[in-house]
Amino acid sequence: MLAGCSGSAEDDVIEAADAFLADWAAGDLEAAAAQTTDPELATALLQQAADDLPDAVLSAYSGTPTIEDATATLAWTATWDLAAAPEWSYDASLQLREGEDGWAVVAEPALVHPELGEGQHLELARSLPERAAITDASGAPLFTPTEVVNVGVDPAQVTDLPALAAALSAATGIPAEEITADVQAAPAGQFVPVITLRRPDFEAIRAQVFDLPGAVFPTDTRLLAPSARFAVALLGRVGAATAEVIEESSEDGAPRYAATDQLGLSGLQRAFQEQLTGTPGFTVRVVSTDENTADEGREIDAVEPVPGEPVQTPIVPAIQNAADAAVAAQPLPTHIVVVRPGTGEILAVSSNEAADPGNALTGRFPPGSAMKTMTATALLSAGAVTPDTALPCPGTTVVDGREFENEDQFDLGTVPFIEAFAQSCNTTFIQAALELPDPALAEAAASYGVGSEWQLPVGIFGGSVPADSTGTTKAADAIGQGQVLISPAQLALVAAGIASGTPAPPVEVVGADPAGDVPAGPGAAVLDALRPMMRQVVLSGTATALSDRGEVYGKTGTAEFGDATPPEAHGWFMGYRLGGGSGDIAFAVLVEGGGSSSVAVGVTDAFLGGIG
Repeated sequence: MLAGCSGSAEDDVIEAADAFLADWAAGDLEAAAAQTTDPELATALLQQAADDLPDAVLSAYSGTPTIEDATATLAWTATWDLAAAPEWSYDASLQLREGEDGWAVVAEPALVHPELGEGQHLELARSLPERAAITDASGAPLFTPTEVVNVGVDPAQVTDLPALAAALSAATGIPAEEITADVQAAPAGQFVPVITLRRPDFEAIRAQVFDLPGAVFPTDTRLLAPSARFAVALLGRVGAATAEVIEESSEDGAPRYAATDQLGLSGLQRAFQEQLTGTPGFTVRVVSTDENTADEGREIDAVEPVPGEPVQTPIVPAIQNAADAAVAAQPLPTHIVVVRPGTGEILAVSSNEAADPGNALTGRFPPGSAMKTMTATALLSAGAVTPDTALPCPGTTVVDGREFENEDQFDLGTVPFIEAFAQSCNTTFIQAALELPDPALAEAAASYGVGSEWQLPVGIFGGSVPADSTGTTKAADAIGQGQVLISPAQLALVAAGIASGTPAPPVEVVGADPAGDVPAGPGAAVLDALRPMMRQVVLSGTATALSDRGEVYGKTGTAEFGDATPPEAHGWFMGYRLGGGSGDIAFAVLVEGGGSSSVAVGVTDAFLGGIG
């Protein structure tokens, strides 16, 4: 009989406790509080817990109660799925009291956590470990903590918003209407950011902005590369977390990171987000609800953050810096990509301030006469020519009623193939290529990896050479116009394959899985014939400005685009240098809208001079 009564009371206690915990876990605080001895107090306690643990979700697991007269104690385990932090679990107990309406949970601070007393609440502090490094080829970190100045507006101090916006715009380049709209939309008392600058960049505009009424300049520390443009297309940036990045990093709908975190926003920093960021940790303290007390509280639990793992790149800072300096001197959008022959390792990716940096890796541009390296590969592979084969180089040639011409319609007469290549004779290449099977150009390009869909953390456009072009399109394709497209990165990989004789997939991260199949490469005899032709471009052809820069091989390219009359054109130079202080390197230089290849040759000259 006693056992039967005990079992019935136990079931009632468990039912009451489980109902309370179920409503609490479901977020129905009012319903949970209604099942306590003091709903008003319980509501305040549960709401305080919700405030202390924002966006956390509770899972509760109850045990077996002990009952004595009209009171009971039930052990339970709380597991909080914290927002952007590891789970927090602890053992606790609920006190229950039997009344006229049955069992009810005793409303007291300890129902939230056993360490809580009257006048206390929980304080959660989440933390990320120091972000792991992205390193250069030697293993040295490329991003370091750097002081920045946040140029912004305190709306309360503004006396003339249009004048302030105009002055800030003149100094920073941010549109005045954008600044005005942001200030007008900001809640009272909120700092309105305009731009974040490295300390030296801020000092350059300090005199223009420092005394403007309403302008404020709080400082901060950010994890930054050596310069704002340093391999940014590949490495990416670190900055305040965006909604998109947080959503991207969510797991099963739960965010891994918080809006206050500094995260990778692009490039490798974003692609390797989890590896670099590591795992957050947290501390929980019991603190006084009295904000005026000097008591710092007491830590009751902690989980240490777990550091991430570094990511090593093949970037060589000396080469990257030389490339950055070379493109910076050019006002037009300019890119340089440098690759290590034989390995495919990307040593530098550089774009100047005028350029979209993504175009260095994923841009789709006609290569112009730089394509002649691949057209020559096709002709040599087919046995159609040798470097010494005499071929006509007329000023113009007509294909299916369309006239093609050399630059300024130069006419060399009949010359060896090597000279036609060095002087970039369009008509020679068109006439010879039209005799090849239709797929020959695509096959030659593919032997260097062109057309590959590389699987990389930061994408590279592998280029496109159609295999079915005929007539005028095939003629245009042979000289890098028509339907042929390529990126600077892929053209640098072509140059690297010619230099080494062993084309390789691109490598952005040391030790990563291969980005794709190893290109077959043309035969050794073809490369033995092609390399002297590329050397002659520098010794006596269209790139003699590079003849004093060591053992340089290459090909110039002028690629028309658009519908303007006369047509606009990009300027290219692709090639490689053997020896020198940086070892063997291959590279591609693109000056968007450069007009001719000579401007790209000039950038190449500055680059090679910079690395010695």
